[in-house]
Order: sequence, then structure tokens, then C-alpha cells
Amino acid sequence: MAKITTRESRLRRHRRVRGKIRGTSERPRLAVFRSNKGIFAQLVDDDAGKTLAAFSWTNLPRSFKGDKTEQATEVGKRLADAAKQAGVEGVVFDRGGYLYHGRVKALAEGAREGGLSF
Repeated sequence: MAKITTRESRLRRHRRVRGKIRGTSERPRLAVFRSNKGIFAQLVDDDAGKTLAAFSWTNLPRSFKGDKTEQATEVGKRLADAAKQAGVEGVVFDRGGYLYHGRVKALAEGAREGGLSF
């Protein structure tokens, strides 16, 4: 019997979630990718196949100090600011197959603090 890796399990969960949610121009999909070093988030309009706004930990200023959870919260807040500039207020949250816990939850709460509704 073949053993499923952690990455394969996450991708399987991600495909299952993506079958149920879809981003539009009015309510784009807030897609999250979590790496070992940081976190990435983007707003995607699936109908047009375009990214409306994006922000990642690499865009944070070098002077930013904090652990990865605080980093994720800041990325969420900055993404919310970029979304406002793009004219987006409501989104559909796509956790990317990750558990809604830790850094993913912190990013979502930061985006809500920044003014996004989901």
C-alpha cells in the first residue's frame, strides 16, 4: 500500500476545497500559500483568471520584527489595504488545504482587521 506524503494530503484537501469555492470580480478568492519561511496571499478572480492584488512576507520592510504568526497578521493587513485600492471589500477565503489554525488563521484575522469581509 502506497504511503501518502504530507504534501500530497494537503494538495488533495486543496483540490476538494477548490471544487466548492470560486472567486468572482465582486468577491475574489483569497488564496493562501504557507512555506516554512513565510506566507503568501493573493486575491484571484477565477472568472477572468487574473490576480487582483497580492502580498507576501517578502514585501514586508526589513525593519519588521516578529515571529511568523505576527508576520502573517501583517501580511493580512497589507493585503487588505491592497484590496481596498483595487476596489474589493468582500472575499471568499481559500485556506489552500491548510488547517484554519496558526499562521493561516492569523492572516485571516489580519485581513479582517484591515477591512476585508468574509
